[in-house]
Amino acid sequence: VQLQAYGGGLVQAGGSLRLSCAASGIIFSDDVMGWYRQAPGKQRELVADIFSPGITNYADSVKGRFTISRDNAKKTVYLEMNSLKSEDTAVYYCNLGRLGRQRRDYWGQGTQVTVSS
Repeated sequence: VQLQAYGGGLVQAGGSLRLSCAASGIIFSDDVMGWYRQAPGKQRELVADIFSPGITNYADSVKGRFTISRDNAKKTVYLEMNSLKSEDTAVYYCNLGRLGRQRRDYWGQGTQVTVSS
């Protein structure tokens, strides 16, 4: 499985961005897909993830502002980010988690999101 993320960039506070992540290889409907982020000097943290058919989890800090969705036919996960804040500045990583006896994680290359205040 390979993951390719798109859509990062520079935006002013209060603005919006949409991230996309396309997966290649064999994807199962049971795979969880999501987005994590890592700010300088901080640990990587979960932003949001989504299980088929549409069960979602969000970090408290992004609830009500970010929306995650997935298109299994296109093997793509999206993150719509609204009302962006400077604290959302980070490298965002796409993730696919293959669940089973032991979870196996696949990661995209990361895309920078910078929110200017």
